[in-house]
Amino acid sequence: MREVAYADIKSLVGQEIGVSDWVEITQERVNQFAEATGDHQWIHVDVERATKEIGGPIAHGYLTLSLIPFLGAKLLRITGVTRGINYGSDKVRFTNMVRVGKRVRMRQKLLAADAKSGGIQLKNECTIEIEGEDRPACVAETISVVYG
Repeated sequence: MREVAYADIKSLVGQEIGVSDWVEITQERVNQFAEATGDHQWIHVDVERATKEIGGPIAHGYLTLSLIPFLGAKLLRITGVTRGINYGSDKVRFTNMVRVGKRVRMRQKLLAADAKSGGIQLKNECTIEIEGEDRPACVAETISVVYG
């Protein structure tokens, strides 16, 4: 895990923060996401039909997006932070489907660190890669604010 002091976070702008460990996308995780969101489309949860019609079930795009905090949790520790909040996203693109059984990881790059509301607003480019695939599953610009 990379570590930086709150006062020095701007020194990382333009740099890759790190790459997460691989995480397998299981059918159980997909089913739990479907339950939590109410999105029970057959391409995600009907294993038999999805296998017959599209080669197997795929993860929800928003499931992939929702993994960003989990995958990024061990990439960067900012010392001196009292709290942090998610502020939103500027751009999200789902560029490839994630089939159940595949593994994904995240590559994170700090794009900006600017003063905001008494804290520092961080904009990160988060790329969710699929093991063995050339195209990533998702590329998102996420925004958070940290306070020292």
